[in-house]
Amino acid sequence: MAAAQPELTAVNQATLHSAISASHRPQRPNPLDASITMAWRALLKIKHVPMQLFDVTMFPIMMTLMFTFLFGGALAGSVGDYVQFLIPGIFVMTIAMITMYTGHALNTDISKGIFDRFRSLPFWRPAVLVGMLLGDTVRYSLAGMVVIVLGFILGFRPEGGIIGVLLSLILVLIFAFSLSWAWTVLGLVVSTPESTMMVSSMVSFPLTFATNIFVDPATMPEWLQVAVNLNPITHVVTAVRGLMSGTVTADQIGLVFLGCAILIAIFAPMTMYFYNAKGTR
Repeated sequence: MAAAQPELTAVNQATLHSAISASHRPQRPNPLDASITMAWRALLKIKHVPMQLFDVTMFPIMMTLMFTFLFGGALAGSVGDYVQFLIPGIFVMTIAMITMYTGHALNTDISKGIFDRFRSLPFWRPAVLVGMLLGDTVRYSLAGMVVIVLGFILGFRPEGGIIGVLLSLILVLIFAFSLSWAWTVLGLVVSTPESTMMVSSMVSFPLTFATNIFVDPATMPEWLQVAVNLNPITHVVTAVRGLMSGTVTADQIGLVFLGCAILIAIFAPMTMYFYNAKGTR
């Protein structure tokens, strides 16, 4: 038994040496793979915390029913007529308001220390942010589907057909991705998740209500019409109404893409600045 001990030790050393001296190391993931992995992580969080689906299911239902039956008779004469005007607007409003949860989720990761762990891993740094935004598009799509299905139940009939609805969803998802960069800035600069949510709500509510979602801006005071017409959400609602009714113009689509480009050009660099600065403090 004593003679076998050196042989056993030699075998263990050889095995250990072969395990830690591999001829090649795993390849570093490219930006696309890293972003998809982080997007999958965002979806897995929904699996483990199903309550995250509350805002994309109950919130659209509540907003649609409340505004339809509260304002329908007063603003359009009947609920049926108002639904044709309101559903495209609520469709945009619901997704736009849900985007603010992106900043809350990012700030939560920072407060729990997960953010620092990701920074230490050898992959493309922006993948954490891009993946989070890509994962959120699934939530946005679900919220949009809830609004459209409920709208059909209430009598909404888009003349643009299913193609118009699908194109509207794609357009709103592009806008939501662009708008989410603004909330990531808040998620990086605000101290706590609760504060992030409070500040996001204070910005989000005026941004979504001062639009053409509920009424025609022509009925508003002139000074308010100026603000409404400068609001990017107004242009998204106009384009979505056009797509769903089959009357959209190239100018309407172009204004939406212009707004998306401006949002990304302003907030994406700011996000990356604060993201990189976070690790130097």
